[in-house]
Amino acid sequence: MEHAMNRTNAILVTIILACLGLLGFAMYLQLVLDMLPCPLCVMQRYAFALIALACLLTLIVPKLKRAAMSASLLFSLIGGGLTGYQLWVIAQPMGSCGVDPLSGPLNSFFIAKLFPTMFQANGLCETPYDPILGLSIPAWACVWFVVFAIGSIYLLVNKPKEQSIFANKL
Repeated sequence: MEHAMNRTNAILVTIILACLGLLGFAMYLQLVLDMLPCPLCVMQRYAFALIALACLLTLIVPKLKRAAMSASLLFSLIGGGLTGYQLWVIAQPMGSCGVDPLSGPLNSFFIAKLFPTMFQANGLCETPYDPILGLSIPAWACVWFVVFAIGSIYLLVNKPKEQSIFANKL
């Protein structure tokens, strides 16, 4: 049972660190390379942050594992949907993600006011940026959302096997 708990905790910590790393990389792209985030990018940042929070909640309160991993799965699916839509927008000639209608409400959230560098949208979805290792930024985000969804499903369905009280005596 302890082995299964260590594996669960390792997966949770890995997801948390990956989400934080992705958010940190987003800050690097924005602040160092001047890649301004569009509303869809910012919503994906929220999804990554919420996935990390759900995993952290599971680490702190293991009894909430089912609810927190369900939330993590939901945020992963929402993030994946956002990236799918963004990839579609980028593929459309003269397309737009709707910067005007989305930016105002998105930028008025209290978290966007508290952490404007991370959560304020001031870019355009259709701005072409060079691919990273062959994939666009939203394509990479989609890959990560799929990985987090798979991890969340694994943690939802994986139940630690109960050890017999005699297992330690053998």
